[in-house]
Amino acid sequence: MSKNLKLDLTNRPRRLRRYPSRRALVAETFLRAEDLIAPLFVVDGKGRPEPIASMPGVNRLNIADLVKECRELYDLGVPAVALFPKLDAKLKDAEGTEALNKDTLVLRAVRAVKKAVPELTVITDVALDPYTSHGHDGVLNVALDDVDNDRTVVILCQMAVLQADAGVDFVAPSDMMDGRVGAIRRALDAADHTDTGILAYSAKYNSAYYGPFRDAVGSAKAAGTRLLSKATYQMNPANRREAIREVQLDVAEGADIVMVKPAGLYLDIIREVRNATRTPVAAYQISGEYAQIHAAAKLGWLDLPRCRDESLLAIKRAGADMILTYFAKDVAKALKG
Repeated sequence: MSKNLKLDLTNRPRRLRRYPSRRALVAETFLRAEDLIAPLFVVDGKGRPEPIASMPGVNRLNIADLVKECRELYDLGVPAVALFPKLDAKLKDAEGTEALNKDTLVLRAVRAVKKAVPELTVITDVALDPYTSHGHDGVLNVALDDVDNDRTVVILCQMAVLQADAGVDFVAPSDMMDGRVGAIRRALDAADHTDTGILAYSAKYNSAYYGPFRDAVGSAKAAGTRLLSKATYQMNPANRREAIREVQLDVAEGADIVMVKPAGLYLDIIREVRNATRTPVAAYQISGEYAQIHAAAKLGWLDLPRCRDESLLAIKRAGADMILTYFAKDVAKALKG
């Protein structure tokens, strides 16, 4: 066969890949710092940052350090943070009563951040797992050995109003109780918080990849195991159509943004949700996804920056408008050059 063989091809897609400038011209998906939301963990006191062993590079921060971190993130172009408290075990009980303390840790953190960086969008978690001694996202019905949906929703509404009182921009119910988005919307409106948005964890799956997060907020320790099953309220990983139903219910109840969690393992769900609604779609690249990439990179099996960026680009390509990711700061730095 001749070494000078030329195929008779009209279409040569590689023409568009030949040079970096051409690849840039035809790129279809872009990742920006403005697409990212940084999840941050806050602890009480004045201690030094507490490294989270299962999440390299992520720390629990006291409020003063949290404020500094928020300022750095905003200066890097990251427009939003999501706050998660790690409470002293002494403050936890079966009912999660500390969640309704008007001076609880996360509310003090919100007030401090909004005072120091008012331009930053602040999102707070509405769920009881950081506050309960059993680690579940709601109060338990002992007779049924399950989370009591309606009693929990009443508490979530009270939590959401307290968070709005503190100045939060979005409350983010992550509990997966039925009817909680509508109930929270009514409670916020009744308390004159019509401008406070709801970022709903609409399709939150009962994933095995939440372990590092449960370590970070102490809910694993409260429960005695990171393997605590939440299968009666979080979604079955086998289900796709159910995600659309959950999203549609949340939109009808007043969700301003809907979210899919986890993200990387559920790209098909993100795309299905994107096609099913005109409501903005968020996706949460969870702790286990983050930890996997770091672990493989530490062993020399993967290129950390490239895998980090590819994982986030895939989530964006699937249809997410915004991404909660523990890589937010590193990516924003890289994008800024």
